[in-house]
Parts: sequence; structure tokens; C-alpha cells
Amino acid sequence: MNVQLAQRVKALTPSTTLAITAKAKEMKAQGIDVIGLGAGEPDFNTPEHIIEAAYESLKNGHTKYTPAGGLPQLKDAIINKFKQDQGITYKRSEVIVTVGAKHALYTLFQVILDEGDEVVIPTPYWVSYPEQVKLAGGTPVYVEGKEENQFKITPEQLNAVITEKTKAVIINSPSNPTGMLYSKEELQALGEVALKHDIFIVSDEIYEKLVYGDSKHVSIAELSPELKEQTIIINGVSKSHSMTGWRIGYAAGNEKVIKAMTDLASHSTSNPTAVSQYGSIAAYEGTQEPVEEMKKAFEERLNVIHSKLNDIPGVSCLKPQGAFYLFPNVKEAAAMTGFEDVDGFVKALLEEAKVAVVPGSGFGSPDNIRLSYATSLNLLESAVARIADYVENNKK
Repeated sequence: MNVQLAQRVKALTPSTTLAITAKAKEMKAQGIDVIGLGAGEPDFNTPEHIIEAAYESLKNGHTKYTPAGGLPQLKDAIINKFKQDQGITYKRSEVIVTVGAKHALYTLFQVILDEGDEVVIPTPYWVSYPEQVKLAGGTPVYVEGKEENQFKITPEQLNAVITEKTKAVIINSPSNPTGMLYSKEELQALGEVALKHDIFIVSDEIYEKLVYGDSKHVSIAELSPELKEQTIIINGVSKSHSMTGWRIGYAAGNEKVIKAMTDLASHSTSNPTAVSQYGSIAAYEGTQEPVEEMKKAFEERLNVIHSKLNDIPGVSCLKPQGAFYLFPNVKEAAAMTGFEDVDGFVKALLEEAKVAVVPGSGFGSPDNIRLSYATSLNLLESAVARIADYVENNKK
């Protein structure tokens, strides 16, 4: 049979992070001592009270279809979370529960974009943003978040790229892959540009609970009623409560948009998994102590590893304020070891140093690499030592 795939999928770029993680697992299965720093998920198990709540829901017969947009009880838990954390109020009709935050983003772009509509995507970006925009017929418009500005874009940059075709801008704070955080003042300035041009703000806040030091997460939706009306918040329990495999995310915002997303979800997934929703209710209504313990561990790892990474010749790394990633510039280290680009350097680290990191090219920043510190401190120190040894032993 002559199989002809749809043009929309032919143009897709496979997920760099998933590809690196799969390669590392394959090598480990062959008995090779690989340290994988590519995965974007906490290394902690889901807290026990969440597991127990999910188990109880199964025993109580909650194994059937739920509303397409999520259980009312879970929507209420999410609404309470917004009140407590951001001081903003949503109605149930302004919230949709989805099969992970990735599904929330995908569904959002499907309902707001027509062919040729543009979405402003700051670089470095999470790998799925451009692909999801393209799948919805949209056009990604990239704006460089410069390293000297902590990888963040300015209102002047945003204003310069907006056209009559611009439909939305994505703000990811804390950021994957950089871990950087927009301040209240920075968000206000970007928000004013979005209001001026009447475009959606897609605020990806999936890492909001993982913020370190004196830094504070601020949602652009909490800054004014006007910004709240124009913002669609994307979030979920995956990173905050170590529930990546449970696949529960959500979106909150304009009622008309949320209804369209719910209608589309009813024809694509029917509903988010029932047992995962009951677990997520417990995640928000139960103790938050495990979240704080996980955050404390991540911060400890960050403080140890960041300085060790900067000690490697040819490596320069800003200290992130959130998430669990480091995003060092390794262009000089790659050149010192004989590589014309960072992708080649990354391949050598995997094959020779047995350390799996993700090339920055997958995030729109070809001079950088992403390292996840969502693994034990011992493994992190060993990985950084291997990278340092590789650079030292292969200088040209």
C-alpha cells in the first residue's frame, strides 16, 4: 500500500527531549552506565495521600465517564487554588480539565487559530509550542530572549513583531528550558502591549510551585481585570505534585474559549481519566508538605550543581529562579573540543562521557544545552564531573 500521510504531520519535528531520554534508556538497557539529564519530570514518587485518594475512588466505583471538561469537584479545587495563590476568581465555566497541560495547549490553539494566524513564541521555547501552533494551521513568530536579559523578551521586541495576523503571545514563567522568571513589572509591560493590540496571552504556569530563593511567581492574569480577560492560564499537577504520568492539566480563562475547548475535547478524548481526576482533587485539597519537600530538594541540588557547572572551561550558566533545569551556554566548550556546533558536542557527551543532555537547538537556542536536575545529587555531581573530564581531556 502506498501510504500518504497528511501534510500537517509531515512537517512535525519530533520532540528532542523525548528522543534523548529514549536513547539514554536504550543504552542503559544494554548495560551502559549512562546518566540521563534529559527528562522533564520530578524524580519523586507521587505523594502517598494522592495515591490513596485515587485508590479509594476506584474502590468506590468512580470508573465511568466524567464530564468532558472535568469533574465539578476538581474544577472547584482548581478555582480555590487560583483564589489562594493568585487572588483571582474563576467560574466553573471558565475552567477545563485536560489530559495533561500539553493537551490544554493543543486544544487551545485548535480553537483560537485559523490558517495563517500568527503566535509570538519567545526563544528559548518549550519544544512543543511551535509544533502545536503549526498543527492548528498557525505560524510561529520567534522573538529572541537574549541571554543578557535572562532569556526574557522585552515589550519593545513584542511590539515590533505584532501584525494584523497576530492572535496570541506565549509567556512561560518559570520557563522550560531556562528556569527564568518574569517579574511583576516585566509582565505588566508585556501585558500592556498585548492589550494595545488585543491579542491573547497564553500563560504557561506549569512550574509555578517550583520557584527558589526570594523569587516569587506572578501570574499576568492577576495584574488587572483586563489582563485576566485576555489571558488563558495553562497549568496542571504534573510538575508540582510529581504526577507526570497521571496526565491532568487544565486551562482557565475566557468563557467562550473554554467552551470551545470543552466541545473539542468531547470529540477527541471524551474526558480526562476519572481516577487521575480524583487523585488531582487530593493533590490540591490535601497537604502541600510533599510539594515543599520536593522544592527544597531541587533548590539544594541547584545551589550545588550550578557553581560546579560554571567551573567547567567554556561553560557559562545563568542561575535559574525556578523549574528544574539549567541552560548553560556551551558554545566555547564545544569549539574547544573540536566541534563546529553544540549538537555534535551533545552527541559526544552521550557516546563518550555517557551523559545525556538535550541540545539547545531543540529549544531555538543552538549555543546552549538543557540539563535537568530532577535526579539525585550524587548522579548530578557525577554527571557534571564527567562533562568536566570530557572537556579537559579533549581540548584541541
